[in-house]
Amino acid sequence: MDEKLEELGRMVESALAGVVIGHTVSRNELTIAINGADIVKVATFLRDDPRCEFRCIIDITAVDWPARERRFDVVYHFLSPTKNMRVRVKLETDESTPVPSIVDVFAGANWFERETYDLYGVLFTGHSDMRRILTDYGFEGHPLRKDFPLTGFVEVRWDDEQKRVVYDKVRLAQEFRNFDFLSPWEGPDYALPGDEKAKTS
Repeated sequence: MDEKLEELGRMVESALAGVVIGHTVSRNELTIAINGADIVKVATFLRDDPRCEFRCIIDITAVDWPARERRFDVVYHFLSPTKNMRVRVKLETDESTPVPSIVDVFAGANWFERETYDLYGVLFTGHSDMRRILTDYGFEGHPLRKDFPLTGFVEVRWDDEQKRVVYDKVRLAQEFRNFDFLSPWEGPDYALPGDEKAKTS
């Protein structure tokens, strides 16, 4: 299988010279790295070329690398039912550089692009309905970014009386506790409350 994927990777790289940066085959998976501005050209080629026939889009997502200048890898997965093969396409972008939408090539990319925008903040140009799909209308930030805070100052809930989503200040049900993470079999070096009642034999 690796040989077929390697052959496919070389073919795509030579057919799209200047567009494809490189390809790798690892664990029976082909990954093609491309220039971000050329995703429509690459998706069209993978769909229409008789050597490929990747007619199904499986997923679009992103990976956040906050220390990198172009912090996002936008990742596309395609399936060729006739060739019984999968391919992953990767491109890099940052917070302000939009990626061309492939909705005109694969209509199924619509919600995937919206989800990637909602959760990571990756912008797609040419998308007819680029709005949030998983978070609330007034949600601030993008929850799958690595710098997104784990806890905030407000929480969202449905108010049955107002018949809408409302924001409340976060209330902690109990105080934060300090854990020593010692082994329960060895026990701590200090006396726990109630230990004075235990009988020693």
